[in-house]
Amino acid sequence: MSTHPDVLWAQRSSDVEEDKNVVFLTIKLAEINESTLKVDIQPKEIIFEAKAGRPEEHEYKFSLKLYGEIVPEKSSKHLTTRSLALVLRKKELTQEFWPRLTDVKQKFVRTDFDKWVDEDEQAGDEAKLDDEGMEGMGGGMPGMPPGMGGMPGMGGMPGMGGMPGMEGLGGLGGMGGMGGMGGGPGGMDFAKMMADIQANKQGSGPEGIDPADSDSDDDGPPPLEDAEPVASGSS
Repeated sequence: MSTHPDVLWAQRSSDVEEDKNVVFLTIKLAEINESTLKVDIQPKEIIFEAKAGRPEEHEYKFSLKLYGEIVPEKSSKHLTTRSLALVLRKKELTQEFWPRLTDVKQKFVRTDFDKWVDEDEQAGDEAKLDDEGMEGMGGGMPGMPPGMGGMPGMGGMPGMGGMPGMEGLGGLGGMGGMGGMGGGPGGMDFAKMMADIQANKQGSGPEGIDPADSDSDDDGPPPLEDAEPVASGSS
């Protein structure tokens, strides 16, 4: 005795594009024996018959008289281990949906909500790029202010050569030269910072101030031996 498999359906409609004027029909039946599969696609009817199941096979069949007319030679089918999918090309190009799949309601036919969209929402059904895709990250990340430049790779800064009094630590190498972060509002001026570091390394202070001119290196009063002797008064 044959039984009906579950059948899911959805649709799209178009009055100008044939490939967007279709019915999606999915026969939910696992492990279909392809050698027994028979699918007859006619302009107003779909006839299905097959054996499926493991380890014991069962016979399934149905016939659906369609609400509207389709174009069999422009329709297609795709078999997987879980189902048989049909894409049926509607004959009449129209923006209006079919009100139902068949002339007479069938209990084993249900709406495929995974594929269904409302008639007035079809325009937004096109495939879109993932907004989280970075597109190579060359043009900056969404939401960043202009001028941030996309934060190119943080290559190592040359060693900082050690700070005075900290010779034992060696150069502080490997800090990323964050080239992409300059230029934005409030951005750090790394070029200026590096210039100051190099100046310190060569013995001059920030902004080119020579330590010899600093108050901390004042020579102080002359030594006592260089002072002139004080004349003693006559007795």
